[in-house]
Amino acid sequence: MIDEKKNIKQQKVQNLILENRERLSISGVLDVESFNDECVIVDTELGVLTVKGEDLHINKLNLDNSELDIEGDICVLEYSDKEGGKSGGFWAKMFK
Repeated sequence: MIDEKKNIKQQKVQNLILENRERLSISGVLDVESFNDECVIVDTELGVLTVKGEDLHINKLNLDNSELDIEGDICVLEYSDKEGGKSGGFWAKMFK
């Protein structure tokens, strides 16, 4: 019975709250891979999340609580899986 409990994976929970396409609150954040005023790439418990827009700013990043707040003109929210869903950038595309 104890072995059965160990084999059950803990369900991962993530919340995205988008307010008026101007403010995004994200939970389940593991790391911010890169960011600029047009794109923020976030490593989350459910995969890599890409946020695209204009005048993007990170207002709060708290990795202890796994929270991130982004403000700006948000246009795109896109997930890719951790296991190979990421393109790997310019060099990965060149050597495919």
